[in-house]
Amino acid sequence: MAAFEILIADDHPLFRSALQQALTLGLGPDVRLVEAASIAELETCLAQKTDWDLVLLDLNMPGAYGFSGLVLLRGQYPHIPVVMISAQEEASIVARSREFGASGFIPKSSPLETIQQAVRLVLDGEVWWPQQTQEAIALSAEAKAASAGLASLTPQQFRVLTMVCDGLLNKQIAYELSVSEATVKAHVTAIFRKLGVRTRTQAALLLQQLESIPSN
Repeated sequence: MAAFEILIADDHPLFRSALQQALTLGLGPDVRLVEAASIAELETCLAQKTDWDLVLLDLNMPGAYGFSGLVLLRGQYPHIPVVMISAQEEASIVARSREFGASGFIPKSSPLETIQQAVRLVLDGEVWWPQQTQEAIALSAEAKAASAGLASLTPQQFRVLTMVCDGLLNKQIAYELSVSEATVKAHVTAIFRKLGVRTRTQAALLLQQLESIPSN
């Protein structure tokens, strides 16, 4: 059995390879590393197995709106620690990662030794944050409401929501997900109820509260 089992969720193959190298060197050859290049692939991995030791999650993943991937993971799998990884290293991004429930934040510019140290700390039950970004930045009430609503969605409802926000019609969503249009309508109704919205536009605006760059 592997000492640790870690999901690497990033859409850049070269960076996934670099993480694989760093973690294998830092944690030993018996660590099990599985890659996912999109939120859909990540959800497939989590559906097949729910006792991962850690998820390393890129902030800007296909199928996610900013922090929505993090919020979805924390809502559906609260027992799995999530560490954000991003080339966006602003203090506000790091602070929002903390507010939305991440166990750490690793800038993509970090040296291999820093990545190894951060991952080891989180695997030991600790947290890891860049030293230069310790100031607290409070989330807006809108962002907190968006986070709470999204955390209550099922993975399938989340997929439907992102497609709705991308402008797809129910018929198109049904085709993409290989389900009936009636099923999609039921999902949309449930999504609107959980998010406290009435229209697709309102749902899209709520999801934008989780975009990676906070509005000033």
